[in-house]
Amino acid sequence: MNLNGRKFVMVSSTASEVDPDSPTEFQYWEADGVVWGHYSGDTVTHGRFVGTRDGDLVSISYAHALKAGGKAGGQSSSRVEAGDGGRLRLVEEFSFEGDDTVHVSVCAEVS
Repeated sequence: MNLNGRKFVMVSSTASEVDPDSPTEFQYWEADGVVWGHYSGDTVTHGRFVGTRDGDLVSISYAHALKAGGKAGGQSSSRVEAGDGGRLRLVEEFSFEGDDTVHVSVCAEVS
């Protein structure tokens, strides 16, 4: 399993309602266990992340600009799972800097 070049869309999140017509899209890159990428979508104008993958666990730090104004950052830990039709799913637990609340999101791989 390698995340290099894979694209995901958010399908659910406990932190916000996901807009099914323009969900947040994530582009992943990976080399030698290091992952990085970018994202944008319903509540985010642009975001970046960097971290590591060890087996089916991805740990990242992220920062993004919000469409409503302001910025946010934090850390997350995602479990990579087999999804429908051989595509991957990411089940992510994340928190924002300055807030200990743990949120959960699910992202599905798209072609």
